Amino acid sequence: MEMWTDFEKGWQPVVEIFILAVLIYFVFKFVRGTRGWPVVIGFVVVLLTLALVTTLLDLKVLRWMLGSASVFIAVGALVIFQPELRRMLAELGNLPLFATTSEQREAIEVIIQTCERLADVKIGALIAIEQSIQLQEAVESGIKVDCDATPEMLETIFFPNNAVHDGGVILKGDRIAYAACIFPLTQRTDLNKSLGTRHRAAIGLSEETDAPIVVVSEETGMISYAYKGQLTRGVTLEELRAFLTSVILRPAKTHGVAKWLRAQFIKHNKPAGPAVITKHEPRPAAKK
Repeated sequence: MEMWTDFEKGWQPVVEIFILAVLIYFVFKFVRGTRGWPVVIGFVVVLLTLALVTTLLDLKVLRWMLGSASVFIAVGALVIFQPELRRMLAELGNLPLFATTSEQREAIEVIIQTCERLADVKIGALIAIEQSIQLQEAVESGIKVDCDATPEMLETIFFPNNAVHDGGVILKGDRIAYAACIFPLTQRTDLNKSLGTRHRAAIGLSEETDAPIVVVSEETGMISYAYKGQLTRGVTLEELRAFLTSVILRPAKTHGVAKWLRAQFIKHNKPAGPAVITKHEPRPAAKK
């Protein structure tokens, strides 16, 4: 009986420590490789250093100040990691339930055909596909279009000297929602200086939202895509189709929460790769 009483008194701290450890682990895994990752490292180092100094030297005033500043630290974390937190909460609130994939498949094929045609004639393009996060909150401007997404319409929008050819296009399902949108440029300093404005805008928008962004280079005709802060350059049409299918299409049947959490764990547990991946050489110019 005494052992059972001791167990009843001591199991709550064990459960609390376990839950906190799991939460901290997943938060670190989620923000690793994002713009906020260096801030997390610096913040943790400063906090641990102050805590160690106050404990070793018994600095009571500094210890009291650290305890009193916990609320301000929490508010500061919310402000600093707002894009990452918004993306994480959007994914948690976007659990796959029931799937209607016909519109999504049609949108993918429209993007594939558009990229093929524009790449052959070296016309630049920047296309973002809205997911769970509203893209209009991330762009500075845009002209409302609200029409069916077709390769012909997208070609018309991106045709040189067109009034709306500069900027990006936002797709919502199988419709073109906005054109001539200015996407936020990435602030990363480790990127190749040869990357143009379109590619930097694609990376910047992918850092703040969960949208996949497709880019066609005006100089080389190379097709690229950006997703969650990583740009993959020089992909083939089949590779682009496989990527868009994996990101946009939702499962055809209901998934359990445990299976979804396992998938999220595997996805975020992958080691962070480089910001830019080049898969193929630039496409040769089309023969006339």
